[in-house]
Amino acid sequence: MSNPTVLVVGGSLAGGRAAEQVRRLGYEGRVVLVGDEPHRPYDRPPLSKKFLLGELEQDRLFLRPTHFYEKKNVELRFGCRATSLDAEAREVTFDDGSKIAFEHLVIATGAGVRRLSCPGAELAGVHYLRTLEDSLAICKDLETAKRVVVIGAGVIGAEVAAACRTKGVEVVMLEALDTPLLRAFGKDVGTIYGEVHRERGVDLRVSTLATELRGTDRVQSVVTDGGEEIPCDMVVVGIGVTANTAWLEGSGVALDRGVLVDGHCETNVPGIWAAGDVARWWSETAGAHVMVESIDNAQYQSTAAAKNIVGKETLYDPVPFFWSDQYDLKLQSVGHVGDYDEVVYRGSVADRAFCAFHLEDGKLAFAVGVNRLKEIGAAKKLIAAGVELTAAELADEEVNLKAKIPKKPK
Repeated sequence: MSNPTVLVVGGSLAGGRAAEQVRRLGYEGRVVLVGDEPHRPYDRPPLSKKFLLGELEQDRLFLRPTHFYEKKNVELRFGCRATSLDAEAREVTFDDGSKIAFEHLVIATGAGVRRLSCPGAELAGVHYLRTLEDSLAICKDLETAKRVVVIGAGVIGAEVAAACRTKGVEVVMLEALDTPLLRAFGKDVGTIYGEVHRERGVDLRVSTLATELRGTDRVQSVVTDGGEEIPCDMVVVGIGVTANTAWLEGSGVALDRGVLVDGHCETNVPGIWAAGDVARWWSETAGAHVMVESIDNAQYQSTAAAKNIVGKETLYDPVPFFWSDQYDLKLQSVGHVGDYDEVVYRGSVADRAFCAFHLEDGKLAFAVGVNRLKEIGAAKKLIAAGVELTAAELADEEVNLKAKIPKKPK
């Protein structure tokens, strides 16, 4: 190619990391980073935690200063949305009519929020949380709100509920499933966290749907499937996300609830890669395509893609790591959260300082820790090494889990 270019579409953490890593690894061609938001890459987790609480200034969200990209000779184009991909011509078209040709394309367009479809969903005062602008809008409404209804008790909903309670705002949280945080951390830990939120004053209602939002100029109440009308000053919706892949339809890139990539982060079209919340990668360990929506995954998957782009062959098949801060509790998980038939606890559930080891057929599948950083770090390495421990060993605090990790050969 006469003008070799790595084009990164998506100004997310994954996109930003991919752009800087290909340059760090010695790529000498053109590197272009394009994002649909008006900002350079920033850290999203604080948007529902420290930033929402006013404990973190906006400038500290950004991952790199502008001059960093100038120094690395990474071209930036923000507020620009990709509309289509011509994989054969190796060209992306954007909403301003411009086109950029590429040698390598990294798809890092992330995910967008699922939106409510019930009557009243478009009223003012109904918020979603994905972007910096979303968080700023919620912060503004929280200055005067006395009662918030949070729809969805997944990670975002639970973190927003915790932040609101920390600020002294009354919270009603509605969850369609019978357990909060079920998909993120499993039924047992989800049940414990339901107790945590109720202890902190959240009116948590499970197996409950919002069927209508009512108000005149802005939302004033939420109606449930049980017929109850809950007064409120604002609503925050956290009912999941969907991968941003509409612009790729018809391009020939394989899609299935995200962009499908192999263990090297490459799609079915050579030279087209994907990383972050938009990608579902083939995991030999899981024997399936998997998607992990986390900062940890976004950073390391984009780095793996960058290495493969420059010819440093790298297989990506990590043990997933995820975390969530709610109140004064640090919740962390390692492994693919899914099926299990036994839970073994180490530490004190009552004191909210424990590690829950989830086993399937006697083998450690995943672990969730609350304020137990040491065990989580060891559990990640034990899962990666396939070490088998008994339930008694996992529960016994006298057993040094770190000592059970196989030593790497020198």
